[in-house]
Amino acid sequence: MKAIKNVLVLFLLGILTHSSSAQNFNDQRTSISNFLKRMYINSPFDGVKVVEDYDNKYFISVVCLEKAKYTSVSIMNRVAQTKAQSQANTFFNGSTVSSDLVIKTNETRSKDSSSTTITTIESIKENSLGFVKGLELLISFEVEENKKMVYIYFRELK
Repeated sequence: MKAIKNVLVLFLLGILTHSSSAQNFNDQRTSISNFLKRMYINSPFDGVKVVEDYDNKYFISVVCLEKAKYTSVSIMNRVAQTKAQSQANTFFNGSTVSSDLVIKTNETRSKDSSSTTITTIESIKENSLGFVKGLELLISFEVEENKKMVYIYFRELK
């Protein structure tokens, strides 16, 4: 009988330990999302950052989209996810940037004078290859009187 009580007590302690660690993850996730939302509202930014708390390092990718440009929420969510993955890929794997400068000159002549028009066109391309795994949506919220939507994606860094 005493052995059964000991096994039951150990079983209950195991369940309590498991449930408290799961709750700790949700608490941790909620606190980091609230912190990042406050940080964004105080000083808006787009792009990537590495943020540290007492125990962990997080990679975050922030995307801000204008709601009026998208016909549905699902399309806007997909665009945000794609942009966040692109930013993360460039951060982790690097990118190649190329630039082309085209100068076009037009000369116009008339009987009395001539004029020259110079047009400059600069083309900048960025290419990045790679794959970033484990990036997930942490929080999304509306800003600027509900005209824009901010998405914060994150990944814990080891």
